[in-house]
Amino acid sequence: MTTRAEPQTDAATQAEGADDLGWGLGALLRGYRQRVTDAIGDFPHGARGYQTMCAVVGGDHPSQLALARNLGIDKTVMTYLVDDLVEAGLVERRPNPADRRQRQVVATDRGTRAVAELCRRVDAAENDLLGRLDGDERATLRRLLSKATGPAPGHTAEACALVTGEAEEADRPTE
Repeated sequence: MTTRAEPQTDAATQAEGADDLGWGLGALLRGYRQRVTDAIGDFPHGARGYQTMCAVVGGDHPSQLALARNLGIDKTVMTYLVDDLVEAGLVERRPNPADRRQRQVVATDRGTRAVAELCRRVDAAENDLLGRLDGDERATLRRLLSKATGPAPGHTAEACALVTGEAEEADRPTE
């Protein structure tokens, strides 16, 4: 009769759940969802509206359909979402100059300012969530998650840097 060999780990590691990827990812996701939901507040369509606005500000989507596909949102749902963002004064639908049959979703000045503020809030929520990690560990975690899952649409450091002005600051020469 054969017996199954148990993996050799110390009790502290097992107690913290460090060997359980599912538990760790679930706990991180639950914490992320709660903090970001609080940070976003009553923004139209919550996290989905915020991700859509980040994609609008940070991307160049030729049409509303292309935006929906990029974000993985059903085109019918996207129509209602964009309608609500238009009503809130955050985006406009404009004819695509390259193909006037298409309508682009373009952020208004108000929408760009709203995304900049939300980027700051979401960044603070993420920093709170990852408070046990130092800066290098946070960067490593983000890099590894991106490597494991592929690039994510919506909220990105690049999109937020565009609206918060950090991209221009990084391009300026230092004295």
